[in-house]
Amino acid sequence: MWIQKYQTSGPSGLQPKKTWKPYPEAVKSRAVDDFLQGRGSQWDICKTYHLSSPSVLRRWIRAYTEGKNDPSPRKGRSPMTNGRPTTFKERLEIVRAALARDKDYQHTAEAYEVSYQQVYSWVRKYEAQGETGLQDRRGKNLESREALTDEEKLKQRIRELEHRTQYLETENGLLKKWKEIERRDRRS
Repeated sequence: MWIQKYQTSGPSGLQPKKTWKPYPEAVKSRAVDDFLQGRGSQWDICKTYHLSSPSVLRRWIRAYTEGKNDPSPRKGRSPMTNGRPTTFKERLEIVRAALARDKDYQHTAEAYEVSYQQVYSWVRKYEAQGETGLQDRRGKNLESREALTDEEKLKQRIRELEHRTQYLETENGLLKKWKEIERRDRRS
């Protein structure tokens, strides 16, 4: 195999490839047609059209014989759509549509022009928390504090103070090290 690569592309043909080389549609169709017409072996066709390997040609032939118009290797989901801002009612409608389609996230994302990840995330939240899980709670920390019981507020305050204590202890340790290093530098 490496001999054919060397004969086809010279020394550069032996270098490992990091990405797939895109081929024009015209090259794909001519190469497949030539092979199916018996105008050469797979290696001959690869040499003629400067293809990286026979596996590329085999993939195109398989796609052609299976009736696919585009023999390129794209599989699965379509390219990522950027998420967009949505209202609570929109999110609820999108989740219900996804559930009605047996959780077909991709189709739902395309239909509502949102990202696959958004649809997936909203469905998960809806299943776990119901409609309240779809509400946008960003920046609503003060409102949520009012809903806490006195015990929960005290636990939260304790956590805040523990974090503050840890921060101050770390800062104090760093300052001590810094002063120690300064003292060593003065002695030198």
